[in-house]
Amino acid sequence: MNLLIIEDEPRAARQLENLLNESGLNYNLLDIIDSVEDTISWFKINKNPDLVFMDIQLADGLSFEVFQHIEVESPIIFTTAFDQYAIQAFKVNSVDYLLKPIQQEDLDTALAKFNKTNLSNGIQPGILKQLLDSMQEPQYRSGILVKEGSGFIQINISEILYVYSESSITFGVTHNKRFIIDETIDLLFSSLNHSQFYKINRGQIVSKSSIEKVNSHFNHRVKLSITNPRDQAFIVSRQKTRDFKQWLNS
Repeated sequence: MNLLIIEDEPRAARQLENLLNESGLNYNLLDIIDSVEDTISWFKINKNPDLVFMDIQLADGLSFEVFQHIEVESPIIFTTAFDQYAIQAFKVNSVDYLLKPIQQEDLDTALAKFNKTNLSNGIQPGILKQLLDSMQEPQYRSGILVKEGSGFIQINISEILYVYSESSITFGVTHNKRFIIDETIDLLFSSLNHSQFYKINRGQIVSKSSIEKVNSHFNHRVKLSITNPRDQAFIVSRQKTRDFKQWLNS
């Protein structure tokens, strides 16, 4: 069986490979792709694999955007770090999903479902519309509980300038303080208003209000001047540069 993994987090991709090996599945991994743009390019020059594992949030946008540009005939098992957007839509037309961190039992169940149904009709326009519609009106959080001393305090989301990850710890920064957030970068970003916050690379999220200047950087990237940077360098990844500029202009 030929498999394709579309995932922008190397650790998550490795974990999925390990779980697939543990499942005993006889498969050939064709490629691991981390962006919408590269996924579209891959499908244009390659045959459809037998099965695709596709993350929702990729390096340069939502994976659903792929289906607006090309027809994917392969059955797809979606993977997601959050469950508040499109889980019900995934269940329609027997499109399966795995909630991160993926558990062996859940993967085995999804593979059993695939083997039983052997879906090969691709993503139909109806299910694509449901998936896209389900992403349009998420319930964004207005506050976040953060650690302070031996307790916790509530921080208004509008006060956050940026978020970054360091040594597997997630930090949030406001105009006058830094605090620890007991969530991963991906999980936090999934609950934020994406018109106000942008994940510029694997380890940093910035608010639109914090950006003071956008500077050209080598290798077609951009470097940001941010309010209260605290010795952090803010460089937008190459894959996201174009999308970031569009977001900033919106």
